[in-house]
Amino acid sequence: MTLRDAVLQALKENKNGEWLSGETLSESLQVSRTTVWNQIKALLAEGYKVESSPKKGYRLSSPPDILSSAEVCPGLASEVFGRKEYIYYQETDSTNSRARDLAAKGYPEGTVVVADMQTSGRGRRGRNWYSPSNQGIYMSVILRPVLPLKEISRISLVTAVAAAETFQEELNLPARIKWPNDILINNKKIAGILAEVVTDMDGIEYIVVGIGLNINNRLHDFPSDLRTLATSAQVEDEHLVSRVKVLQGLLARLENHYFDLLAGKFANTLEKGRNLSVVIGKELSLDTINGVLVGQAVDIDDNGFLLLRDKSGNVHTIISGEITIIPSSPSVEEYC
Repeated sequence: MTLRDAVLQALKENKNGEWLSGETLSESLQVSRTTVWNQIKALLAEGYKVESSPKKGYRLSSPPDILSSAEVCPGLASEVFGRKEYIYYQETDSTNSRARDLAAKGYPEGTVVVADMQTSGRGRRGRNWYSPSNQGIYMSVILRPVLPLKEISRISLVTAVAAAETFQEELNLPARIKWPNDILINNKKIAGILAEVVTDMDGIEYIVVGIGLNINNRLHDFPSDLRTLATSAQVEDEHLVSRVKVLQGLLARLENHYFDLLAGKFANTLEKGRNLSVVIGKELSLDTINGVLVGQAVDIDDNGFLLLRDKSGNVHTIISGEITIIPSSPSVEEYC
């Protein structure tokens, strides 16, 4: 155990808001009080809320909500995800970029990369993902599935179901899925998914699944162009939320659904994805290379693709794309 870890452990063990004197710390750790203070400053720089008093000493003023391995890993319910390799950054450009670098170097399935802040967070179609410090969860997981290439889209649905369930079960928030990669609450975006696939001659080499979740963002913290489109757990729940708890729950649910997929038990996840969908039964417009396609979303097929029926009755299988829900959609009978 490092000196920094020993100081943090002593502070955590001093519960009920009690103060721990610098003298007691220095004696128990057999270091000078200056050395203790230097470790306290390091903890402050990491984001721990440590109060200090010349006469009383030190204490943690609130439970830490830092996404480091020391805070997250002890409470993980997953068996593989985050267990062997959990890489934490206070700040990085993009967790997906870091995870891709690690995957190319051979890091194992279940490696988790997490940041408290991204300077170049990436969303779909080259968009930026708003990633302010200590407000959201920015996470990527390395997967190495043995799957046919046609089933790659199942990974996005697996991830979306896990994320929506986490909001529902951990925070009691009515999360829904907007195919293919958005999680909505009250028709506002609270999370997004970016899955990047690398293949070789034999099939899938690895997949990096990135998830960005808005947790403790206040409404006025969002850029003005996002305030009517985005939301957060704090905005919806009206109080601060434990990011550590949400991340632990997400990793456990993602692992469960992913291993079900590998075991040939995708049907349950698919049914949940259909039930959580906000697009099935709605009229949509879809931008394609051949122009705009308009029709009604009628289902999600066994591979996670969207089935869209146009006004001529033709059913199109949509593998990916940018969809817009059209208000006041016609009834199903108008498409028959």
